[in-house]
Amino acid sequence: MSVAELRSKLPEYAKDLKLNLDSVLSEAGAPGLNKAQIAMVALGSAIAARYKPLTEALAVFAEENATPEQVTAAKGSAAIMGMNNIYYRFQHLVSHPEYASIPAKLRMNVIGAYKGDAKNDFELVSLAVSAVNGCGMCIDSHDKVLRDGGIPVQAIQSAVRIASVIHGVAVVLEQADAAG
Repeated sequence: MSVAELRSKLPEYAKDLKLNLDSVLSEAGAPGLNKAQIAMVALGSAIAARYKPLTEALAVFAEENATPEQVTAAKGSAAIMGMNNIYYRFQHLVSHPEYASIPAKLRMNVIGAYKGDAKNDFELVSLAVSAVNGCGMCIDSHDKVLRDGGIPVQAIQSAVRIASVIHGVAVVLEQADAAG
């Protein structure tokens, strides 16, 4: 199913999501991001939102607008953030201070695998996925890396706007499927 077909399945009460979906998946609606970055962030966000038909549609969108390496980076970011967001959200929320002094002992090699523009693209997806997963510690970390990497605040906000719309669409469509 395509993004347009999924969009058409959104009920009338989710009209704002219909309008926002079209907007955030365009360069005009995602200031500061190029088409490949939009596709990467959308795919990573869909993976985090866990609604298979949307993930499949956005995988096609990503393949049409990003290189195979960028698509792999988006998937890798969603994978590692699926782990890190849980671990670091725990560290942030737990009240016992000793946990902060214990090494994570989790492999995270993929985070250091990208340099330059590819690093910024990976970090944009990581930020978006962290927003979907609600990890404040990770959001702060990726925001800082992006700003230090020269990414403007508006581009960072665009990535989070994409994540929020993708998540909203996934929630509504999953509910509609469950209702029959």
